[in-house]
Amino acid sequence: MATWTAFATSQPGLASAIRTLMQQYGPGLGYLATVRSDGGPRVHPVSPVITDEGLFCFIVDSPKRRDLDRDGRYALHSFPPEDSDDEAYLAGHAHAVTDLARITRLAGDLRAEPHVDWRLYEFTIDVAMLARHGRGGATPLTTDITHRPAVQVWRDHAPSVEIVIAASGDSQA
Repeated sequence: MATWTAFATSQPGLASAIRTLMQQYGPGLGYLATVRSDGGPRVHPVSPVITDEGLFCFIVDSPKRRDLDRDGRYALHSFPPEDSDDEAYLAGHAHAVTDLARITRLAGDLRAEPHVDWRLYEFTIDVAMLARHGRGGATPLTTDITHRPAVQVWRDHAPSVEIVIAASGDSQA
């Protein structure tokens, strides 16, 4: 499991593109998938925070926070852009941040409301994916596809980034 900082250091171009998609509307916007107590998936909209220090999320008392406390596995998908079907995906483990100085610094820097029952989590990364769908989009309405989506996949402890050019009908995420 790599920290965001380690991932961004090893793959600066991929990390920058993922960060751009996650923060395309200013603050981070995405969908967080967690694991319910019965093993099923749960999906929530969240505002991930990416800084030079890491990938974080302030989570209020909620089912998603209880999921993360019980089973830290997560998947995070970018909010869809208005002008393309490009997408970013991260998966790994969430860990509650317990260092009070770090919590105070990040909360102050990011203007987290101090009187709300939130907990700060850092997300480590096992898998990162970026899909560029191009002009045809992810689901083109014509069979005349001149541009195939390009998908970059990074896995922690893998020697390099895998580049996949998808064929028509292939699913990537």
